[in-house]
Amino acid sequence: MTIAQNVGNDRDVGVVEEICGYLTSTPSRSFFLFAGAGSGKTRTLVEVLRRLTGVEPHVAGSCFASRLRVRGQSIRVITYTRNAASVINGRLGENHLTQVSTIHTFCWDLIAGFDDDIREVLLELNEEDLEKAKKAAEKRRNGATARDREAIARYENRAVELNSTPRFRYNPDRNTYGEGALQHAQVLAVTTRLLELRPTLRKALVDRHPVILIDESQDTMSGILDSLLQVVEEAPSGLTLGLLGDHRQRIYMDGHKDLPSLIPEAWAFPRLEMNHRSQQRIVDLINHIWAAELKGRTQPASGVVQYARMEKSSGLVRVFVGDTNLGAEEKIRREARCAERMAEISRHAAWGKAKGFQVLALEHKLAARRGEFLDVFNAMMLIDPEAARPQGNGENKGPAAVQNLMDEVSALAACVDQQGKVDDYAAIEVLHRFECLRDLPTSVPDQHARLKELHQELHAFAAACSDSRSTVRDILDPVVKGRLFKLDDRLVRAFHDVEPAPPDPEHTADEPVEDRRHRGFHKLFNARWAEVGLYRTYMEGKSNLATHQVVKGSEFEHVMVIMDDEEAGGFLFSYDKLFGAMPLTKRDMENAAENKETSIDRTLRLLYVTCSRARESLALVLWSSAPEAAIDQLKAGDWFSDHEIERVPDA
Repeated sequence: MTIAQNVGNDRDVGVVEEICGYLTSTPSRSFFLFAGAGSGKTRTLVEVLRRLTGVEPHVAGSCFASRLRVRGQSIRVITYTRNAASVINGRLGENHLTQVSTIHTFCWDLIAGFDDDIREVLLELNEEDLEKAKKAAEKRRNGATARDREAIARYENRAVELNSTPRFRYNPDRNTYGEGALQHAQVLAVTTRLLELRPTLRKALVDRHPVILIDESQDTMSGILDSLLQVVEEAPSGLTLGLLGDHRQRIYMDGHKDLPSLIPEAWAFPRLEMNHRSQQRIVDLINHIWAAELKGRTQPASGVVQYARMEKSSGLVRVFVGDTNLGAEEKIRREARCAERMAEISRHAAWGKAKGFQVLALEHKLAARRGEFLDVFNAMMLIDPEAARPQGNGENKGPAAVQNLMDEVSALAACVDQQGKVDDYAAIEVLHRFECLRDLPTSVPDQHARLKELHQELHAFAAACSDSRSTVRDILDPVVKGRLFKLDDRLVRAFHDVEPAPPDPEHTADEPVEDRRHRGFHKLFNARWAEVGLYRTYMEGKSNLATHQVVKGSEFEHVMVIMDDEEAGGFLFSYDKLFGAMPLTKRDMENAAENKETSIDRTLRLLYVTCSRARESLALVLWSSAPEAAIDQLKAGDWFSDHEIERVPDA
C-alpha cells in the first residue's frame, strides 16, 4: 500500500490508515513500524486499535471487530512497562477486543497451569547451566574456586527442588519467593523454549490472538521475538505480527542488535517521520548523531530522518567540556555553573532552579554520586545487584530483603518532623496499615504493657529520625527492639549478626555470594539513613536524576546529560572514545572487524536516547580525560557549531 507523502505537520497523517489496511486485508500483512523519538507512536497505536475494534467508525475495522467477537478472539498488545500499558488502556477505554499487558504478563498467560511442561524446561535449562559451571571450573588453572563450587551445588540442589515442586506460581508485577515461585527471566526463558517445542502452544496462541502488536520491539527479549517470528513464518495466515519501535533507542542487551535486518522482505515498513516533542535544533542534533560515520561503529545508520513540527523552529544546545580529573564535589559545583550558563543563554528560568531541569547520567553509580546516596547504592548492589538498580520494565523497590526499609520504615519516618515530634494520628495509621497493631495481647494488663513498649520505641525511633547523623542501624534499632513491623527474616538476621564483615576481595568473581551479601548489609547499616530516602526517590523515578534506562519513553523541557566515563566506573560505554579524546582499544578494533557490537555502538545509542528526551533545551557536560583533544574533535565534526562548544565554567 502506498500513501501519498504529506508535508508540514501532516507528514504522518496517513500512517494509521496504512496500518489498518495491513491488518484488515485478506490475507493480512505483518509490519514493522519505524517510530522515532517523540513521533507519536502510542497515539498511532491507540488510533489503530480504536478502528480495528469498532470504537472509531471504520468500515474494514468494524468487519474485523465482528470476526474477533464471533471467534472469541482479541488483539494482544505487548508493552515494555506497566505504565505504558496503563497509558494505552487509559486512552483506549474499556475495550474487550484488546488485551494490553507487559511481555511478562503475556508469557505467563500463555504458560500458566502447564506445570509439567514448565518443570521439564526448567530442568533442561538448569542442566545446561550446571554443565557450563562444571566446564568453567575445569578450565581454572588453579582448580575450582569457592564461587565455582557454590554455583555447582546451587544447580544440583535446584534440580532436586524442581523435581519435587508440584505447581509453579508467578506474579508479573513483583518478585515472588518460596516453593514454585518463578522470577521474571525464568518465565521469559520457559515461554521461549515452549513456543519452540510445543506446536499445540503455538496453535493456542494463534487461536486466542490473531494479531499481536509489540511496542518497544527493539528491547523485547530476542528469544521471545524469534519464537513469534517463527510462528508467523509457520502459519502466515494465522498470526499477524506488528512490531513498533526504533532500533536507535535500544538500551537493553537482550534485544536484537539490528532488528530491522531480521524482518522478512514481505513485511510492510510504515514509518513515522515527525518528531512532535523537540525543537528543530534538537531534532537536527539527533539526526546528525545517528547518521555519524565513526571509527569502530558496526551498527548500520539505517532508520528514519525526523522532522520537527513547523512551529518548533528554535531550540538551544550547548556542550560543555571539562577535565575528568577534578574531584566529584568540584564537578558537581561546576555542573551547577553550567546550569547557570544555560539560564543565561536560553533565558529559561528553570535552569536556575534546583529541580527545574532533568539530569541524565551515563550509569547508576554516577547518578548515585550526584544524588548523594552512593553508600546506600553500593550496599544495595552487594546485597542484590539485579534489584538494586531501577529498571524500565518492572517495580523498582530495591532488593527484596530490605524492602521493609523502603516501605514500612520510610512511611513511619515520614510521620516525624525535623524536631523529632511525631504526628500521632499519621503514625497510628501507618502501624495499622502494616498490621503492627493486629496481634495485640488480649488481656488488658498485657495490652497496656505492649502499647507502652510501642510508645517508647516509637519515640526512640523519632529521635533517631531527627538526627541527621543517624545511620540505618540507628533507625532500625528501635524498630527491631519494639517489633514495630514484621521485618524480612534476612534483614533481621543481618541486623543481629555481630561478626565483622569479610574484607573486600581482590577478585569479586571468587567471592561467595553470602560473603558479598554480608559486606552489603554491613555497609548498609553503617550508611546515613538520609541516603535511603534519596535512593528510594531515585528508584521510584521521582528524582531529577535518572539514567537512560529509567527515562525510556519520557520527555522533559530541559535536560542536562552528564558524560563521565571515569566516575561511571563501567566499561560498556565510553564518551571519550565517541568524541575522539581517547583511541579505540585493541578489543574495540577486533569487535569492529568481527562486526560485533562495540563501545562506540552502545555509547552512540545512549547519546541518542538521552538527547532525544529534551523538548526545549539541552546541555551536554563532557568530563574528558583529554578535554582539549575532545574540543578539537567536536569543532572538527558537524554535530555542533563552534559557538555551541564551551569549556565547563569555573566553580
